[in-house]
Amino acid sequence: MSTEEISFIEKYDLLGCIQCGRCTGGCPVSMRTNLNVRRFMYDTQNEERLEELSQRPEIWDCTTCYTCAARCPKGLEPLEVLIGLRSLQIEEGRVQPTVRDALESIFKDGNPWGSPRAKRMDWIGDLDVKVLEPEAEETTDVLLFVCCTDAYDPRVMKVAQSLVKVFQAAGVDFGIMGEDESCCGSEVRRLGEEGLFEMCDEENVELLNSFNVNRVVTISPHCYNTLKKEYHGLRHPVLHYTELVAQLLEDGKLTLSKEINKVVTYHDPCFLGKQNSIYDEPRYIITRIPGVEFREFDRCRERSLCCEGGGGKMWVESESKAERLAEVRVTDAKDMGAEVIAVACPFCLLTLEDATKVRGIEEEMRVADILELLAEAL
Repeated sequence: MSTEEISFIEKYDLLGCIQCGRCTGGCPVSMRTNLNVRRFMYDTQNEERLEELSQRPEIWDCTTCYTCAARCPKGLEPLEVLIGLRSLQIEEGRVQPTVRDALESIFKDGNPWGSPRAKRMDWIGDLDVKVLEPEAEETTDVLLFVCCTDAYDPRVMKVAQSLVKVFQAAGVDFGIMGEDESCCGSEVRRLGEEGLFEMCDEENVELLNSFNVNRVVTISPHCYNTLKKEYHGLRHPVLHYTELVAQLLEDGKLTLSKEINKVVTYHDPCFLGKQNSIYDEPRYIITRIPGVEFREFDRCRERSLCCEGGGGKMWVESESKAERLAEVRVTDAKDMGAEVIAVACPFCLLTLEDATKVRGIEEEMRVADILELLAEAL
C-alpha cells in the first residue's frame, strides 16, 4: 500500500463509515442516477480499486449539495470522497471537454465561461461603480466580490446591477476589484482540480488582503462558502449579500416603496442553506417587500431540494435522461400557486429558469434573484 493510497483512506476517514446508508437515502440525485454514495464509501476502502472507481461516470452526478454530510451520524463528508475520485481523473486528463475548457479558461482568463478578462467589467454598463485600488489609504466599507457568472452571463449580470442599485439606495460605501477579480475556485475544487484551486486560494487571498476594506460581500453563495470557509489567511470578514441587506432593512437604511403584488416562494441554495445555515435573512428580505404574499415550499430550509447547479454541474454533461431536480422544483412551485420563485444564487437562477422553459411555464412562472425584486421595489 503506497503512501498516496493510505492518505486517501485517512483523508476521508473511510474506516469511520458505519454503512448506515443515510447518505444515499438523502442524496437528491440518487433516485435519478446510478450514484450510490454509501457504496462508494465502502468500495474506496480497497485502495486497489481507486483507479477503477474513479472511472465510473456517476461520480460526476454529485452536486456537492452537502445533504450526505448533513445526514451522516459520524460527521463524515461523503461528497469529499467523490471529489477525491474526480481528482484522480483530472490528474490523468480524463474529463469531458466542457470541464477541461472551463478549467483552462479559469487558468488563462480567471473565469470558467471562456470570456476574456478585459470584459469582466462589461456588466456595469452605465452604472457608476467605484473600482478600488490596492493599498489605498482611505478605507472603503464593502468590497463587492462580483462572481464570474454575475460578471459574464447576460441573464445573471442583471443581478449584479440590481445589487449596485440597492447598495446605492442604502448609501453603502462599496467598490469592486474590476478586471483584477478572478474566479473564487469553488467549482474548481469540486471538480477535483486541487492544484488550480490552490492557485486560486493563494492569489485571491493575496489580492483581497491588499485592499483597505472593512468586509467582503459576495453575490454567489459558492463564492461566499469558499472565501469564508476554504481560503487560507483571508483577513477580511465575509458576508453574503442577504446578510448585509437584511441588516440594512432592519436598520431602516433601505426603503422599499413600490409594491410587488405576487405570490412568491423561496428556493434555498445548498451553499447558502445546508452548508452555511443562512435561512432567515433571505425570508426576512422577501417578506419586507410591499405586496408580496410569501409561501414556503414543502421541502425547504434543511430539506430543500437541490437544483443540480453546484459541484461543477454547470459544465458536466449528464448522461441521465430522467427528470432533473430543477424541473421538479418549478413544478412544485406551480402546484402551490407561486408566481415567482425567488433565489439567492446565480446557478439556481439559471437552472430553475431553464426548467420553466422545459416545462413550458416560463410565461406564468418567473424566476428572479431577491436582488432583482428589491431593485423593482425601490
